[in-house]
Parts: sequence; structure tokens; C-alpha cells
Amino acid sequence: MRINLTSIFVDDQDKGLAFYTDVLGFEKKVEVPLGEHRWLTVVSPAEPDGVQLVLEPAAHPAVGPYRQALVDDGIPMTSFAVDDVHKEYERMVALGVVFTQPPTDMGPVTTAVFDDTCGNLIQIATMH
Repeated sequence: MRINLTSIFVDDQDKGLAFYTDVLGFEKKVEVPLGEHRWLTVVSPAEPDGVQLVLEPAAHPAVGPYRQALVDDGIPMTSFAVDDVHKEYERMVALGVVFTQPPTDMGPVTTAVFDDTCGNLIQIATMH
């Protein structure tokens, strides 16, 4: 068994696609119209056949309270691995990304947390 897909809720799929591709550097993998929304996935350019991140519409009534509770408590929705948290932090800040936690050494890992502009906090991490 292996992970094929994982999802993140976004307020707006176009805005989410722009942020996750233009700012984070993912590449669009699949886009299939499904009425009002789309089946929309992105992948890491380092692993184009790897795990796909589904940019899931946040339309279900349970999504809003769930995401707001996580944001209120400062809990990231997910975590992405990066080679160097400090360099990625500097690159993203220069692009206007707002961080709720700057790079923080936590023993075997350094993490930082940012607002994805789509309703989520996201963590980036580098293992030492």
C-alpha cells in the first residue's frame, strides 16, 4: 500500500492553483471539470509521478469550522519537505508569503509555518 493522493481544502481553486504553482513551485498534474468545481491536482516537479495534492473545494459545511479551529490553534493542515527551511523562508517572504512561525529548530527538524492564502496554515520542514 502507498499514498497516491492527499487533499487540501482551498477557498477558491483558481487562487489555490496560482499559489501552489506560482509561489510554492508545484506543477499542475490533472484538471478535470466537474460541474461547478474541478478535480485539480498538483505535484512536486522533483517527483512528477509521485503523490498528487488535490486542491479540494472547501464547499462542504464541515470544512469551514474544521479549518478555522486548526488556524485558531496554529495547527498546520499539512507539512511539505524542503531542502533548507531558512532559504525557503527567505524566498517565500520575498514573494509576500505571511509566516505565522519563522524557522524554528526543534531538534531533529527545523520547521516554519505559513498562511497559504486559501484558508490553511502549512508547515515546511527540513530533517537534520
